[in-house]
Amino acid sequence: MKSIFFNLDDEIFNETERILSGMKISRNKYINDALEWYNKFQRKKMMELKLISESEAVRKESLSVLKEFEDLEDKD
Repeated sequence: MKSIFFNLDDEIFNETERILSGMKISRNKYINDALEWYNKFQRKKMMELKLISESEAVRKESLSVLKEFEDLEDKD
């Protein structure tokens, strides 16, 4: 396990402490769970952006192929 040091905004810290006062988990577990959730969220977001980009590339290629077929039909 890695130890890290970071600065946390006072408002975020105070809210976290208020939430944790009603829970039976440690601050460390809470932060680890939050980071795990946020990492999953970011991976999903990156995958969505990649899918959008790749879909656009495929769409352009498909339109190009369709145009070629239409040109062939027009020559008949």
